[in-house]
Amino acid sequence: MSGHLRVRRRDVLRGLTAALLVRGMKATDTRLDPASIRALTFDVFGTVVDWRGSIIREASELGRTKRIEADWERFADAWRSGYGPAMDRVRRGELAWTNIDTLHRMILDRLLIEFKIDGLSETEKQHLNRAWHRLEPWPDTVRGLSRLRGKFIIATLSNGNVALLVNMAKHASLPWDCILSAELIKRYKPDLEVYQMACDLLGLRPEQVMMVAAHKGDLRASQKIGMRTAFVQRPLEFGKGRAVDIAADPSFDITAADFEDLAAKLGA
Repeated sequence: MSGHLRVRRRDVLRGLTAALLVRGMKATDTRLDPASIRALTFDVFGTVVDWRGSIIREASELGRTKRIEADWERFADAWRSGYGPAMDRVRRGELAWTNIDTLHRMILDRLLIEFKIDGLSETEKQHLNRAWHRLEPWPDTVRGLSRLRGKFIIATLSNGNVALLVNMAKHASLPWDCILSAELIKRYKPDLEVYQMACDLLGLRPEQVMMVAAHKGDLRASQKIGMRTAFVQRPLEFGKGRAVDIAADPSFDITAADFEDLAAKLGA
């Protein structure tokens, strides 16, 4: 083949490739432009706060005060493990709408029997149940959220009820612009209506809102309505033998080590 024909063939192939790319751009070009994002909505338990370490500390302190011996790590894991099944009972209609504070108390009452924990007054049980209102943030949380708030609207989008999220924000100095809760629509994530509710209340299109979570299932659900996604690689634990997938996933727009890393990647 002459050099002239090779050049002509190469030019034709380049032209075809360019045409295919242009024709398929809308379907295949998913690169994130941070300027297109107006708001970030955050999962809270595990993503913003260290629920496990906080519950273990609170339960252990109560145990020391009351001289109660128990495996408090296993207790914390069991309390959290009851969360999903309890919400599923609401989804199936076995329970009428029930907020997370009430579900947590139902699980706690069962665990006190299972772990043979006696001698707590009703006031002490209520205080322990409200430990979920006093969860401690990860070390980067407040700094990272403050940076992000300088550029974006930042809001919770949690299954936690409004009172829980407000009290947690006061306790941990979380600088939210807005508290959004699944309670507002009486559905639980990952039901798609929860994510759509957040976009609607913020007055934004789903593609203008980024869901931030340490749980991949949460992000995948939000993608179904067109939200952008940021995966935060938190050191989550759920008890011995329960591995948590924190590997980067190219299906998400951003993978970040923490909130400050997320802020840097979004130009905040």
